[in-house]
Amino acid sequence: MQLQAIIYFNELVRSRSIRQAAEALGVSPMAVSRQLENLEAYFDAPLVERGARGIVLTAAGSLLAERTLGVIRDLESARQVIDDLRDLKAGHVSLHVNGAVISAILAPALAEFYALYPAISIAVTVSSAEAAIRAVAAGETDLAVTMFSPKDGETETLIELPVLHQPVMAPDHPLAAEATVTLAAIRDHAVAMPDRAFSIRRDFDARQRAAGLEPMDATFETSSLELQKELARSGAAVLILPAMTVAREIREKALVVRPFEKRAEISTDIRLVRPDGPTPTFAAKRLADFLKTFLRAHDRRVQPGD
Repeated sequence: MQLQAIIYFNELVRSRSIRQAAEALGVSPMAVSRQLENLEAYFDAPLVERGARGIVLTAAGSLLAERTLGVIRDLESARQVIDDLRDLKAGHVSLHVNGAVISAILAPALAEFYALYPAISIAVTVSSAEAAIRAVAAGETDLAVTMFSPKDGETETLIELPVLHQPVMAPDHPLAAEATVTLAAIRDHAVAMPDRAFSIRRDFDARQRAAGLEPMDATFETSSLELQKELARSGAAVLILPAMTVAREIREKALVVRPFEKRAEISTDIRLVRPDGPTPTFAAKRLADFLKTFLRAHDRRVQPGD
């Protein structure tokens, strides 16, 4: 049995299509089919069933996919370590983040990192916080940056910073003149927030209920961070976000941040985590070290009221 057959099979499992697997591998569909036939002959069992919607794994195929995924990851890790020994300073890192808020915080960090290490490629997956932590625990990703995520015994937390979600608005918005924003005051204005599937919205509802208030409806309900920012810049809505998310807009004086009153504060942790296991590759270690430094510095530079 050849390693190439396992690599082709894993790509087929990922794409669920012989044609798409062939495109991803840069080979012909016939080459993928031939390697699949080689594996089925080796194990003397059918590994997939072909249907109108692509391929479906048999019980034997599912077992092989589960066992070989770790092998492929270990081989890729070994290849990167060998590259490190040869001082190539290259490699690939997979990174999971939860939501547009984290994506906005990390975008400038990834741009800076690429300028320093142009030979390192980064695959970024946006998912829920729970899915990101599961991916790290299962060894499916090198790193994850999350908010509102549960701690997991199978992951190692590299950095954990408290982050306040606070009212964000245009400089000429009425609330910008206030030293602090009360729950009563923010209810008099249009707010743009994601729906109640998001932790920030549920936490905001909880603060209102604790104050004896019925949770307010969002005037603009959207998970699009760019749309939220545009609504705030135009003065149409107040947002509730970490200051780090709008750092550029604060510097450009397009938006300002004002702190909530104490009882309305919404605080969570931004966490950088990696699998609890072997020493990471050069690429993963460099990105992890860079993100730790970036997040600490960014947190100090952007303060409420700037």
